Amino acid sequence: MKINIFEVIMAFIPIAWLVFSLGKLKMKAYKASLTALILTLLISGIFFNMPVNFIAQASLEGIMLALYPIIWVIISALFVYNVTVETGSMAQIKKMLSGLSSDRRIQGLILAFGFGGFLEAVAGFGTAVAIPASILAAMGFNPVLAATVCLIANTIPVAFGVLGIPVITLSQVTSLPVKELSVYTSLQLIPFVILLPFVLIFAVTGSFKNVKGVIGVSLASGTAFAAGQTLTAMYVGPELAAVVGALASLVVIVTWIKLRPVKRVWLFEGEKGDKEEAREKISLKGALAAWAPYLLILGMIFIIRFLPFLGFLNEYPFVLKQQFYFGPGGKALAFQWLSGGGTILFISAVIGGLIQGAAFKKIFGILLKTLRQVDKTIVTVLSIVVLAKLMGYSGMVNSIAAALAAVSGSLYPLIAPFIGALGTFLTGSDTSSNVLFGSLQKQTAIQLGINQEWLTAANASGATAGKMISPQSISIAVSSTGLQGNEGRIFGTTLKYCLVYVIFMGLLVFAFSF
Repeated sequence: MKINIFEVIMAFIPIAWLVFSLGKLKMKAYKASLTALILTLLISGIFFNMPVNFIAQASLEGIMLALYPIIWVIISALFVYNVTVETGSMAQIKKMLSGLSSDRRIQGLILAFGFGGFLEAVAGFGTAVAIPASILAAMGFNPVLAATVCLIANTIPVAFGVLGIPVITLSQVTSLPVKELSVYTSLQLIPFVILLPFVLIFAVTGSFKNVKGVIGVSLASGTAFAAGQTLTAMYVGPELAAVVGALASLVVIVTWIKLRPVKRVWLFEGEKGDKEEAREKISLKGALAAWAPYLLILGMIFIIRFLPFLGFLNEYPFVLKQQFYFGPGGKALAFQWLSGGGTILFISAVIGGLIQGAAFKKIFGILLKTLRQVDKTIVTVLSIVVLAKLMGYSGMVNSIAAALAAVSGSLYPLIAPFIGALGTFLTGSDTSSNVLFGSLQKQTAIQLGINQEWLTAANASGATAGKMISPQSISIAVSSTGLQGNEGRIFGTTLKYCLVYVIFMGLLVFAFSF
């Protein structure tokens, strides 16, 4: 394929602007993405000769895809979390988890790895860093350490995110089968999931020597997460992959330390003794009420997936199909308005809130608060998704893909995860990274004759690494631990882990690409 250098440069301008505006100018994400969208509109029409009617149709398709399912899931997930906080149930959950062990290594595994992974899978929006980090800091962790550990832990669960929305969106923007993308993403992450608990213990203690005494629980927790996530991705789908993985890990850690308590409790330097603090006992009824929204999410997804008589929920009128773009490559979008992840989250928030004792009026007030929290996020997501649609349909993505294939050749799989990580670094979201670069990965795979699903999945897998160095994630971490002004210090630490992560992910993707 002949490469037009001018077209490649013009196609790359919106991405270059995002890198410059977010990385150098420190511009707010919604402003940077909105400006990038305006640039894309102009470039697609002027330099790629995209007809005005096709620009309008592609933009409308992007808006609809952004609104449903992405924005609907974001709002509903945060709504679930806010209801749990406002009813006092999150405080109960914190007490249950923080009182399980006085060993600092185990506390890190439970809160950053297990609980943080669960929050990422059902709430997202920074909760997986903010909540565990604040709990660890309150329990005596150095705030910088608490923030760093939670940022490192908040990687693997990001690939499937809130109810699988990153992978589902990746499938929608690339027209590749969601099952294959789910399976390949989970397979690429297996070695990293298993090793992550050991990395977290190193981060907590400063030495791999301190893994001694907790090797078994570390290996078991990582393996449980990997097995739960991979098997769920294979046989259920992406919606519950990270949820099941995180819960499996939590259950394994708790069970392990109950059956085989740590013989020598590891504490920070200067801390004395290993006595357990008095713990407030929570009744079974109280525990079930606290976890009610999340139990409802699990139950509803399993019921919809596995009860045959509910198959009608996947048909008209419960699934609506509509085509918006009628140019080359256009196809209808499907909207599962009743059985989709966002609706399940929303229903779980309302019913869970009622179980937890909140009145309808209070729940409605929490919903309004949630909407106010995500106004700028909505602008960002809308801009990024419309931008990606315009770049894809206009041929801008094809131009960049052809250039990358020509320059890197068969070595391209080595950098595929890095591109995914760059997307998350810029946008703070695996989903947005997949929207930005998913089609690019697919087109480059076609150019090189590589398995499209495998290389496209590498974007979702690599994007997990960028989460730990994303300015948005770091700002959430410092805010929740009172560390304003320490962003650079934390970034310097997490960057080292990120680089090692991306290098090994690139080697793995390359090894199985051909």
